[in-house]
Amino acid sequence: MPSVTPDDAPRLADLMPWSVAPPRLGRGWPTAPDAVSLKARWDALVKAEGPDRETLFVPTRSRTLTSAVAQLPGRSTGTGRLVRESGPCPEPVRVLAAPFDEQWVIPDHRLIDSARPELWRVADERQVFVVEQTSAPEPSGPLLLASSVLPLAPLHGPRIGGVHPLYRRPGAAEPNLAPGLTAYLGEHLRTGPVDPVDPVDVLAWILVAARPGPDGVEVPLAADPDVWSRGVELGRRALWLMRRDGDRPKLPGGRRPYVRAPLPSRPVDVRYDRDAESLVVDEGRISPVPAEAWDFHVGGVRVLEEWFTRRTEPAEPGTLEAIRPTTWPQAWTSELLELITVLALLAELRPRQAELTVENAITTADLRRAGVLPVPDSSRRPASVLDHREEGPEGQFTLL
Repeated sequence: MPSVTPDDAPRLADLMPWSVAPPRLGRGWPTAPDAVSLKARWDALVKAEGPDRETLFVPTRSRTLTSAVAQLPGRSTGTGRLVRESGPCPEPVRVLAAPFDEQWVIPDHRLIDSARPELWRVADERQVFVVEQTSAPEPSGPLLLASSVLPLAPLHGPRIGGVHPLYRRPGAAEPNLAPGLTAYLGEHLRTGPVDPVDPVDVLAWILVAARPGPDGVEVPLAADPDVWSRGVELGRRALWLMRRDGDRPKLPGGRRPYVRAPLPSRPVDVRYDRDAESLVVDEGRISPVPAEAWDFHVGGVRVLEEWFTRRTEPAEPGTLEAIRPTTWPQAWTSELLELITVLALLAELRPRQAELTVENAITTADLRRAGVLPVPDSSRRPASVLDHREEGPEGQFTLL
């Protein structure tokens, strides 16, 4: 893509300096594609006693039934030890369980090995989480994903890298960008007399310009206003498709995927018929499904195939994961149709993205001369965002 030498392109770690490893559950049962199953799993856990409860819980070195931990920020869940828990299930919330796979999680700190509370503190309706994808031997698909909901480290499948929130504080306050970057870009790109560049525009550019580098993800920055504008337009489109928080996307020309033959109540297999542009789910059939959607990979893994597998792979009998819908829910079909559309539309952006070349670039050396880099150490640490007390273990309030 860009014709900038790797040593000259700024690193994502410097442009968005605060990053955190994704939350790691340590057990699979607190997350599921449907919230009803999670509440049933919780009920089964708290009704069990003694060794049965411990077996169902799946203890680790980080979490056991006697672990004492604080509440997750912004969540009114219990803080007593799980060995004595008998209350109702905390209300599940949406998370990004895997690339392009939003599911539900029980937001209880006692269930999560490594919760990353600093991320929960800044998670709100205006936040955008940028997720680094690990490169596959033959990388395809986006290097970065953007999500409106908190991303989790997948238990299985390709690993993900750091999570970069767009904002360091709730309410879209204090962008997680190198101090002075938006003002420098605004002056250099002449977006206005003294106007800094919108942080969302910076993120949009990052999404389409990011590339693997010798020291991590790097982001060539265009110095040409026209190139910058084209990149931001593409990035805004990609951001909208990845977040899926507005109007439902549609394929052009009325090529909307439909269920042509009903999906079975308990599907077990999925394949793609290229000649018919159809997704074949046992005897069920969805079409049209563009080949670009079926071939869409992240981290070397086919997104549609993995999305289907996570909903159909057998669970070990007697475990909490085995508590799941007995038939394929209609809501999953709707999610699948939307996912097909999103992947196809993202694939359509690739040719335009490949044409976006950066010949006149803002380099790392330029940012150093302007005092934007290096970033201060404080920019790599979470901001203090508390405006309320957070409950600690056993109902005590944390001292901050």
